[in-house]
Amino acid sequence: MTNIKIFSIVVVALFVCCQDKKTNTLDLDLNSDKPALFGEGIISTDLYERDVAISNDGKEIIFTLGNYKQTSRCLVSIKKEGGQWGKKEILPFSGKYNDIEPFLSVDGQRLFFASTRPMDNDTTRTDYNIWMTSRKGNGWEAPAPLDTLINSAKDEFYPAVSSNGNLYFTATRENGIGREDIFLSKYTDGKYQAATPLDSTINTAVFEFNAYVSPDEDLLVFSSFGRKDGLGGGDLYFSKKDENGKWTSAKNMGELVNSEKLDYCPFVDLPRKKFYFTSDRAETTARDHKSVEEFIDNARTTLNGMGNIYMVNLESLKLNE
Repeated sequence: MTNIKIFSIVVVALFVCCQDKKTNTLDLDLNSDKPALFGEGIISTDLYERDVAISNDGKEIIFTLGNYKQTSRCLVSIKKEGGQWGKKEILPFSGKYNDIEPFLSVDGQRLFFASTRPMDNDTTRTDYNIWMTSRKGNGWEAPAPLDTLINSAKDEFYPAVSSNGNLYFTATRENGIGREDIFLSKYTDGKYQAATPLDSTINTAVFEFNAYVSPDEDLLVFSSFGRKDGLGGGDLYFSKKDENGKWTSAKNMGELVNSEKLDYCPFVDLPRKKFYFTSDRAETTARDHKSVEEFIDNARTTLNGMGNIYMVNLESLKLNE
């Protein structure tokens, strides 16, 4: 065989290989009527990713990145400039303490999150509290904790804020209903009020946690574990407000999004009508490993049981039925 023929075969092989190779993409407008991995290879990887927040203009994504054991967690940002997504970067104030569960205000000027950073310089505390930072130019100001009416010596998780400033979060407190509940702190005259648990249409005797609230405060999506209608390790539920402004009895979102594993950390991207959530679901195909190298490769796949972020068309959930 001549050198020219060999060269031609190599070129064709490389072309076919490149054509078949999966390209990692990040697309906020992706249409999928079933949950699809969000940004596989970019956001959803073999590490533990959870808690996504997306700016209304679609130019910034913030999510939580954790190691395999969840002993180290930080907030990561990706920005879009000139129609192209940039590289992943740890937010300038994150990376030292465990920071999780970002939530952007409607105008995108404030970022709420949960963190183990010391309260009042008390380095003996390791509990999670809710913090807030405001934009400053192209960056962020130093985060500050919310009022002690919100933060306590116990854990406070998953802040979500409506357009009027009302704050929803997760906590375990004496005035709660169950083992973990969703609380509401109303924002009145520029101050947060004492938090109260949502009533029994939302909270039960078991675990309710990680609630997303819509800007108009008419949709609540959260996770619960231990309910009789649960499908596995924690399911996503939703509630809407009735004509009297009361939350209706929460409904399981069903098998379209819920699995036998933990499904949680909901977020709704209203401008693009997408629903996001985190899931610990793993690849179900049985493996017959022939070598240590093959075992390691399979352990490093995206669907290895670590948390990933999924996206599905909001209309597919049929929340209005």
